[in-house]
Amino acid sequence: MSDLEALKKEVPPFRIFDLIPQYAAQGFVNPDHTDLLKWAGVYPQRPQEDGYLMMRVKVPTAEFSSETLRVVAGISEDYGRGFLDVTDRQAFQFHWLRIENVPEIFERLEPVGLHTKGACGDTVRAVIASPLAGLDAREVIDVRPIAAAMEGTLSGNPDFQDLPRKFKISLTGTPELEGIHLINDIGFLAHEVGGEVGFDVWVGGGLGAVAHLARRLGVFVRPEEVVEVGRAIAAAYRDHGYRVSRKKSRLKFLIKDIGPEKFREIVETEYLGRPLRDGPPAPVARFGGNDVLGVQPQKDGLNYVVVATTVGRIDPFKARKLADLADRYGQGVLRTTAFQNMMIPHVKTEDVAALSAELAALDLAPRTTLRGTTIACTGTQFCRLALTETKARTANLVDHIEAKFSDLDVPFTINLTGCSNACTRYQVADLGFMGALRANKETGGEEEVYNVHLAGSIGEAQRTGTKLKGFVPAVRLNEYTEAVLSDFRSGKLPGESFVEYADRVGHERFTPDALLAPVREVVTA
Repeated sequence: MSDLEALKKEVPPFRIFDLIPQYAAQGFVNPDHTDLLKWAGVYPQRPQEDGYLMMRVKVPTAEFSSETLRVVAGISEDYGRGFLDVTDRQAFQFHWLRIENVPEIFERLEPVGLHTKGACGDTVRAVIASPLAGLDAREVIDVRPIAAAMEGTLSGNPDFQDLPRKFKISLTGTPELEGIHLINDIGFLAHEVGGEVGFDVWVGGGLGAVAHLARRLGVFVRPEEVVEVGRAIAAAYRDHGYRVSRKKSRLKFLIKDIGPEKFREIVETEYLGRPLRDGPPAPVARFGGNDVLGVQPQKDGLNYVVVATTVGRIDPFKARKLADLADRYGQGVLRTTAFQNMMIPHVKTEDVAALSAELAALDLAPRTTLRGTTIACTGTQFCRLALTETKARTANLVDHIEAKFSDLDVPFTINLTGCSNACTRYQVADLGFMGALRANKETGGEEEVYNVHLAGSIGEAQRTGTKLKGFVPAVRLNEYTEAVLSDFRSGKLPGESFVEYADRVGHERFTPDALLAPVREVVTA
C-alpha cells in the first residue's frame, strides 16, 4: 500500500475541509496532510518550500455569470498576484495563494456557485459538460441538467472520496463536434436511435505516461439513467480498481486487463442489478472539439462567440472587461471550454462585429486557427512535476506562427506539456510536445527539449500520435513548428486534415532531424 493509500485510510480525505480553518489560523499545513489538500483543489506550487499554493476551482456545467467572473478576477487580484488560468477541464486556477487565504477564498466562491470539492485528488474530478449545451442546433439534448445532477451527486460525496486514482467524466449532446470522451474515465455521448434520445457510453480513457483511449460499453442509456449509471461505474472502479501501484491505478488499466464486456457485466450485476440496453455507437467528431471556435450560430437565431485566451491565461483586468462585454452584448453569462478558452453566448448578429472588435482590442479575439487550438500546461513556473517552461514559451510560439498561417482551412491543434503526465493531452494533438531534459555535452549542464508526438486524434481517427525519433530543443520550438505547418499548408489537399495529410506523406517526414538538421550543432551555438 502506498503512503497516500495508507493516509486515505487513516484520514477520510474530505475531512480536509474541516482541517483547513485550523491550518489557516496557525499559518501552516501539517506536513503529513499536505496530500489531502488535493481533495480541496489545492496543491503546493513550485518551489514547495516557499509555502505558496495553487487552487483549482470547478465550474459546474461550464456556465457562470458575469458577476462570477468578477469575483474570480477579484480573488486572483487580492490573493494570487493577478494570475488566473482557464484549464482544459473547464476550471479556473489560481496561484501564489497562502493557506491563510483559503477559507476567505471559499467564502467568496460559495455565493456565486463555484467550489473546489474534488477538483484534485483520488475522487470524481470536474464533470465536463459540452460548452455548446442548449445552444447549437446540432445538439441532441441539452446536457446541462444531467451534468449538474452528476456533479451534485458525485462531487464531494464521501462514497467516492477514496478512489484508486482520479476519475473524470464528460457529457456531450453534439458528439460529431467533440471527441473529449476518448480521454475520460467515462464519456457519455448523446445520439438518437430510432427516434429515441439516449447516450453511448465509453470507459477507460486516460493519457499520461501510458495512454489508453476509451472503449465502448456497447450500451444505450436513457437520459434519466445517466447519473445512476455514472455512479455505478464509479463504484465499480472504487471496488475493483488497482491500488498497489499508483502508476497503474487508473480505470484504463482495469479496462485493458478485463475488457469493457467484463466491466459492463460487473457494473450490471453488482451495482445496477439489471442489464443495460445494447446500443450502436454515436457519430464521431472529425477534428475532435475544434469546431467549437470563432463565431457560430445558435439554434435560437443568436450567436455564441468563442474567446481565445492564449494558453488559458487571462489577467483580472481582461476578466472584468470580458464580464462587462458579456453583460453588454450577451445575457450576462459565459462558459469555459475544454480547450482553455471561454465563450460568450446569446449575442445578436448585429452585435457580433462590435463584440469581436472589442475582444480583439483585449487580445481575446475569436480566432479560429492556432491561438484557439493551442493549449499548454502550467509548466515549471508553478508545477512541481514539470521539467520545462510552457505557458510563456507556447504563447510566444502562437505569436510567431499565427499570422503566418491564418489561411489554414482546417483546425490544427498544438498541445504542449512540461512532462509525461499529459495534463494538456500531447498524445492526441496534430502536434504534441512533451517536455524533457537532455544532457548538453558542450556545456556540461542540462537543456530543455521536447519529444514530438505527431498526428494524434480525438476525432474520427481515434488514436494517439506517433512518437517521432529525436527531439526539438526548446530554443528551436518556433522554427520546428513553422516548418511542420509550412509543409502541411504547401502539400495538403483542400479540406484535408493534418492527420490525413501526415498519413498520406508519411510521419517520418516530420522528424526533428529531417526538419531541423543539423540539430545538435545549432543547439549549443
